[in-house]
Amino acid sequence: MVRFSKWATGSLASIFLVSCGSLTTPPERSKKISIMTSFLPITLFARAVAGECGDVKALIPTNIGPHDFQSTPKDILSIGKADIFFINGLGMETFLDRLISSSASTTLSVVDTSIGIKTISTDISNADSDPNPHIWLDPIRAISQVETIKDALAELNPACSEVYTLNASAYVDDLLALHAEILSKLEPYQGKSFIAYHDFAPYFAERYQLKAEYLVDLPDINPSPVDLQRVSNLVRDSDLKALLTEPQDGNNSFNSLARDLNIKIALFNPIETISRDFVYDESLYFDLMRDNLSNLLLSLGG
Repeated sequence: MVRFSKWATGSLASIFLVSCGSLTTPPERSKKISIMTSFLPITLFARAVAGECGDVKALIPTNIGPHDFQSTPKDILSIGKADIFFINGLGMETFLDRLISSSASTTLSVVDTSIGIKTISTDISNADSDPNPHIWLDPIRAISQVETIKDALAELNPACSEVYTLNASAYVDDLLALHAEILSKLEPYQGKSFIAYHDFAPYFAERYQLKAEYLVDLPDINPSPVDLQRVSNLVRDSDLKALLTEPQDGNNSFNSLARDLNIKIALFNPIETISRDFVYDESLYFDLMRDNLSNLLLSLGG
């Protein structure tokens, strides 16, 4: 039976990530626990907090998004060996219930990092609709996720609690600095709209008082003629200079639309995937978010 913590409830293709570059080293007689994460942003947060006091392994290969993941029997074995499993929650990992049950682990703690975070509905006209899961794109909500990871690790492995606390504190400071930078640069554009390929930006938009529009709800949906016409009208009624695409295949219709409207295409990375051969660096989240900020400013005419 899986043990669920108070916060919530691999395969050969997975990228095995050994935590490094943290602020502190594990104390003597502490244990290095086995930490599993669902996908990229949770992996980045967990690695930053765990430091040398944990081995972090991502269930989903870094070049595959949660929408496209297909599990294997080896994934079940990997889950069964983990001490703790961090997930984003909010419907991002619906495939996990079956995998965790199949692992037959009696000690695994599953921690939903979205617990306690204010969410935004996928359909603002329907209060009963599912919450949008992309909370990690708001640096302030990401702080809550990092704190949840820190608290869960400290409870599981008290000998390393100081390591987790110091690492989390440093990462939170960086998130606060990122937030202040984004806030300052986007302040002149408050109330303006931007258009992304799929509905991943409501938390980011809310935080910085922007309006997020999108072509399709999910990245694997093909846009209809109605979707294309709706976005065309939005562009013509605004002074947008670019549409915001994503680093994945399947956006040909979006790119064609930009050409038809005689505006540019810029990249806004939802930080769900990255190349399989990437080299981990604790600045990765911040580098990607600053790239997103630069391209958003381009779209807004900055």
